[in-house]
Amino acid sequence: MSDRFSAGARVRTVHHDPPHHTRLPRYARGKRGTVVEPEGRAPLADRNAQGRGDAPLEQVYAVIFPARELWGEGDHDVVLDLFESYLEDDGPGNRAEAAAASGTFRGQGGGRDGKP
Repeated sequence: MSDRFSAGARVRTVHHDPPHHTRLPRYARGKRGTVVEPEGRAPLADRNAQGRGDAPLEQVYAVIFPARELWGEGDHDVVLDLFESYLEDDGPGNRAEAAAASGTFRGQGGGRDGKP
Protein backbone atom coordinates (compact mmCIF):
# COMPACT_ATOMS: atom_id res chain seq x y z
CA MET A 1 0.00 0.00 0.00
CA SER A 2 1.54 3.33 -1.04
CA ASP A 3 1.67 6.41 1.15
CA ARG A 4 -0.92 9.10 0.45
CA PHE A 5 1.56 11.91 1.13
CA SER A 6 5.26 12.17 0.34
CA ALA A 7 7.96 14.32 1.93
CA GLY A 8 7.41 17.96 1.05
CA ALA A 9 3.63 17.61 0.51
CA ARG A 10 1.59 20.55 1.77
CA VAL A 11 -1.21 19.38 4.05
CA ARG A 12 -3.92 20.82 6.26
CA THR A 13 -5.16 19.08 9.38
CA VAL A 14 -8.86 18.33 9.65
CA HIS A 15 -10.87 20.67 11.83
CA HIS A 16 -13.09 18.49 13.98
CA ASP A 17 -13.95 18.13 17.65
CA PRO A 18 -14.88 14.50 18.21
CA PRO A 19 -16.74 13.41 21.36
CA HIS A 20 -13.95 10.90 22.06
CA HIS A 21 -10.17 10.81 22.46
CA THR A 22 -8.05 11.96 19.51
CA ARG A 23 -4.30 12.32 19.07
CA LEU A 24 -4.80 15.47 16.96
CA PRO A 25 -4.07 18.36 19.33
CA ARG A 26 -6.73 21.07 19.46
CA TYR A 27 -4.11 23.74 18.68
CA ALA A 28 -3.21 21.95 15.42
CA ARG A 29 -6.74 21.51 14.03
CA GLY A 30 -7.35 23.21 10.69
CA LYS A 31 -3.68 24.23 10.38
CA ARG A 32 -1.31 24.03 7.41
CA GLY A 33 1.98 22.18 7.50
CA THR A 34 4.43 20.21 5.40
CA VAL A 35 5.09 16.47 5.53
CA VAL A 36 8.65 15.74 6.64
CA GLU A 37 8.42 11.97 6.19
CA PRO A 38 6.16 8.96 6.61
CA GLU A 39 6.95 7.12 9.85
CA GLY A 40 5.21 3.80 9.38
CA ARG A 41 1.81 2.40 10.16
CA ALA A 42 0.18 2.13 13.57
CA PRO A 43 -3.30 1.29 14.92
CA LEU A 44 -5.46 4.44 14.93
CA ALA A 45 -5.20 5.65 18.53
CA ASP A 46 -8.68 7.23 18.47
CA ARG A 47 -10.29 3.79 18.16
CA ASN A 48 -7.84 2.04 20.49
CA ALA A 49 -8.70 4.52 23.26
CA GLN A 50 -12.36 3.52 22.93
CA GLY A 51 -11.46 -0.11 23.68
CA ARG A 52 -12.52 -1.19 20.22
CA GLY A 53 -10.75 -4.09 18.59
CA ASP A 54 -11.21 -2.76 15.06
CA ALA A 55 -8.59 0.01 14.94
CA PRO A 56 -7.31 0.25 11.36
CA LEU A 57 -3.60 0.48 10.67
CA GLU A 58 -2.88 3.98 9.38
CA GLN A 59 0.24 5.69 8.11
CA VAL A 60 1.70 8.15 10.58
CA TYR A 61 3.48 11.22 9.19
CA ALA A 62 5.92 13.66 10.73
CA VAL A 63 4.46 17.08 9.82
CA ILE A 64 6.28 20.37 10.39
CA PHE A 65 4.35 23.53 11.26
CA PRO A 66 5.65 27.05 11.75
CA ALA A 67 4.87 28.03 15.35
CA ARG A 68 3.22 31.15 13.93
CA GLU A 69 0.70 28.92 12.11
CA LEU A 70 -0.19 27.11 15.34
CA TRP A 71 -0.18 29.94 17.88
CA GLY A 72 0.05 33.22 15.92
CA GLU A 73 3.61 33.90 17.07
CA GLY A 74 7.05 32.31 17.29
CA ASP A 75 9.97 32.00 14.92
CA HIS A 76 10.53 28.25 15.31
CA ASP A 77 9.00 25.11 13.85
CA VAL A 78 7.07 22.32 15.56
CA VAL A 79 6.96 18.72 14.30
CA LEU A 80 3.93 16.57 15.14
CA ASP A 81 3.37 12.88 14.41
CA LEU A 82 -0.10 12.67 12.87
CA PHE A 83 -2.28 9.87 11.53
CA GLU A 84 -3.19 9.98 7.84
CA SER A 85 -6.91 10.45 8.56
CA TYR A 86 -6.06 13.75 10.30
CA LEU A 87 -4.59 15.19 7.08
CA GLU A 88 -6.01 16.65 3.88
CA ASP A 89 -4.18 17.73 0.75
CA ASP A 90 -3.66 21.49 0.91
CA GLY A 91 -4.57 21.81 -2.77
CA PRO A 92 -2.96 24.07 -5.36
CA GLY A 93 -5.31 26.99 -4.64
CA ASN A 94 -4.02 27.23 -1.07
CA ARG A 95 -0.28 26.70 -1.62
CA ALA A 96 0.73 30.27 -2.54
CA GLU A 97 -1.14 31.71 0.45
CA ALA A 98 0.35 29.09 2.79
CA ALA A 99 3.91 29.67 1.52
CA ALA A 100 3.58 33.43 1.98
CA ALA A 101 2.24 33.00 5.52
CA SER A 102 4.66 30.35 6.75
CA GLY A 103 7.90 30.51 4.77
CA THR A 104 9.44 27.78 2.68
CA PHE A 105 10.13 24.21 3.78
CA ARG A 106 13.86 23.47 3.49
CA GLY A 107 13.73 19.76 4.25
CA GLN A 108 14.49 17.58 7.21
CA GLY A 109 17.05 19.03 9.59
CA GLY A 110 16.95 22.56 8.19
CA GLY A 111 15.05 25.58 9.37
CA ARG A 112 13.08 27.91 7.13
CA ASP A 113 16.11 30.21 7.05
CA GLY A 114 18.24 27.39 5.56
CA LYS A 115 20.35 26.96 8.72
CA PRO A 116 20.70 23.48 10.27
